[in-house]
Amino acid sequence: MIDRRLLTNIDWVLAGLVMTVCLLGILNIYSATTPYKIVGVAYYIKQFYWMLVGITISLVVCSLDYHILEDLSYWFYGFLLLLLIAVLVVGRRSMGATRWLHLGFFNVQPSEIMKIVIIVTFARFFNNFQAVGGLTVKDVLIPLSLLALPAALIVKQPDLGTATLITLIALSMIMYVGLRWSTIVTFVCVTVPMVWIGWVFLFRPYQKNRVLDFLNPERSRLGSGYHIIQSKIAVGSGGLTGKGFVKGTQSQLRFLPEQHTDFAFSVFAEEWGFIGCLLLIVIYFMLVLWGLNIARRCNDRFGGLLAVGVTAMLFWHIVINMGMVIGMFPVVGVPLPFFSYGGTSMITSMVGIGLLQNISMRRFMF
Repeated sequence: MIDRRLLTNIDWVLAGLVMTVCLLGILNIYSATTPYKIVGVAYYIKQFYWMLVGITISLVVCSLDYHILEDLSYWFYGFLLLLLIAVLVVGRRSMGATRWLHLGFFNVQPSEIMKIVIIVTFARFFNNFQAVGGLTVKDVLIPLSLLALPAALIVKQPDLGTATLITLIALSMIMYVGLRWSTIVTFVCVTVPMVWIGWVFLFRPYQKNRVLDFLNPERSRLGSGYHIIQSKIAVGSGGLTGKGFVKGTQSQLRFLPEQHTDFAFSVFAEEWGFIGCLLLIVIYFMLVLWGLNIARRCNDRFGGLLAVGVTAMLFWHIVINMGMVIGMFPVVGVPLPFFSYGGTSMITSMVGIGLLQNISMRRFMF
């Protein structure tokens, strides 16, 4: 049963911001897929269905007391580790990567679910851990170990983008708790040689090419650098006011790759220009600020940590995707929340919004 008191405390600002982005995303997917020869249900219709499924799941999440997650967090973490191992053993391979598990009537991507689980796990750990004056190197060894296990399994798939996101989410939560300066210096001194070791021994050729293309896209105009060159052309050609809805040449002539998923923002930028992009960025900025506001107003530490983690998840998705399509970051498979086409991304983001709604609504009940 849903407590009726919760229904009177729905966070309409949060709901309104999310629905605005979702509807803009569906409109953009319609435009991006217009030149496709679609067989069956159109992508924008599928995205609408995923939005409805996501909203339903979000309502279920916000109707349950989020404190239940604290008791179940380590169980969820262990179960997801088993699923990530299963992906490497019996997972479905697609486009050179093994990221999916086939579970009868549907497929599941455990690495996406791990974004939420790592937030809950870190919130549980730091809720029961107090550090006076900031976290020391010894204090962060356990949470970094909890992070390293799933991150390594996800890199093995390989899915460097999702592994990077999970790492950034976890580090954001650690920074929120607070670090000593000595810990930060030690972390930097350790990270630099680890990055070099990863580049030399662990990165695959295509991953190295993405970084090199980021530094110099012209090195392979028709090869690995093609994506970012076409994306930058699309964004730049939008000008101040854009070319108009369904009138973007890069998207309608299909020069732009993955234009309804990873590069959906490029389509929007070409059609709506700087003004349209600024409006979308402002909406996202308000969403992130509102998430932090929910964390600030929360009555308990566990809820505050959850809200910070979810907000960090949305923030890093937004920053990396937008930075990727304009050439500020290497190209990785990171969708724009509620905007890019994809059921897994939509549901994961909606679960996060359900948690934020849950925390916001229950602050009046304690």
